[in-house]
Amino acid sequence: MVAHKSIFIKGAILMAGFLIVLFLMFMPMFDGHHSINMMDNLYNSISKGSAYYIPGLVKDSEKYNKEITLDIKLKSKEMAEEAALLLTTAGINVEQNEDSLSITGNLDKILQASLADSEMMFANDGKKIKEKYGYDEAYDEKRVLFNWWNTLKNTNKALTKQEHFDEAKFVGNVMTRAVECSYNYYKVQAEHIKDKVGIVIFSLVFYVIYTVWFGFAIMYLFEGWGMKLSH
Repeated sequence: MVAHKSIFIKGAILMAGFLIVLFLMFMPMFDGHHSINMMDNLYNSISKGSAYYIPGLVKDSEKYNKEITLDIKLKSKEMAEEAALLLTTAGINVEQNEDSLSITGNLDKILQASLADSEMMFANDGKKIKEKYGYDEAYDEKRVLFNWWNTLKNTNKALTKQEHFDEAKFVGNVMTRAVECSYNYYKVQAEHIKDKVGIVIFSLVFYVIYTVWFGFAIMYLFEGWGMKLSH
């Protein structure tokens, strides 16, 4: 039973308005996308614009112009074959035994090859990746970066085992800040926040107002029913 009709009506009006706006937010009004998807895409684009570490990694990789010999183990024979293709294309000598690879070559060449592929994928140029390795249209170009990630992960382990800790750490940086980053942001268009500052500020202000709006609606509804919070 309603104890305070005027307060209850105020809460009901606020809640009705809140639900109407919520309904509109899930309507495909932005090029076929609803506002949640639109904002999600916007913030992904902005974060991509601030996550471009590849040029710095390319420069730092030159410090690791040294020969290495190591053995790595992949999860399957197929993955080992695909990893071997990446490495041989980079000019590295590779011997495969089922799911294991014996690698001899220049560490900088391995890193530069993985960074070059990451650069192409960061620029959303998957077609160039397929052409580079001779893959057909049905091949998922993101798998190239997936294979690089696993190759570098196991290279990191092998270098650590050999107590080449500095080299292992840098390989890990390339794996996470270039390969993984390019994989996650593939097909996302990079934006700089300074170009979208208006809509970013609007979205943050709207989020605060909309949250408070819901809070007051709930508070008035419960007060209208005669319920009150107390210490």
